[in-house]
Amino acid sequence: MTNDLIAKAAIDRRLAEIIIPVIEDLGYELVRIRLMSGKTTTLQIMADKPEGGIEVDDCATISNAISATLDVEDPILDAYDLEVSSPGIDRPLTRLKDFDMFQGYEAKLETTELIDGRRRFKGELAGVEDEDVLINIQEHGETVTIGLQFDWLSDAKLVLTDDLITEMLRQRKAAGTLNEDAFDEIETEQGSEEETK
Repeated sequence: MTNDLIAKAAIDRRLAEIIIPVIEDLGYELVRIRLMSGKTTTLQIMADKPEGGIEVDDCATISNAISATLDVEDPILDAYDLEVSSPGIDRPLTRLKDFDMFQGYEAKLETTELIDGRRRFKGELAGVEDEDVLINIQEHGETVTIGLQFDWLSDAKLVLTDDLITEMLRQRKAAGTLNEDAFDEIETEQGSEEETK
């Protein structure tokens, strides 16, 4: 099932209907799909494993399977480039379970309508309750937990913080998908980025 966060435009929804079964048969999940038109048309697909931790080889597998399916279905009129990627560290949150999975991390949420005079909310994710996404925000120097209906959200993504980077590296290391050298290299890059800010 797709929502606005996964597939916004009508063409995105149509493509999602074609692509989701292909991705799920391979054991992956669709995080987001966007058909971007500019000088060249690009179909951007973000996918993940149910437990997280998608790698470059996985993206290639997905890309090959999707290309074969789209060649048969042919839903895109123009020539296009296909980009398959992982959600990244500061990933978009597109499924209700994402808000639960990343409880305790900072996120930016945007709603389609004004809620209490605002559309943008930034704070720490506090899980989900039924169909509501809970977020702890600062108001007048105090932490307040508010619930936003999942259907109200037009955009949601994690904020890149040191805690989030550390946790993602820890998960990849634990899964054996990150070697020690890469871990040290990323930590060094992270340090040099801090200095340039």
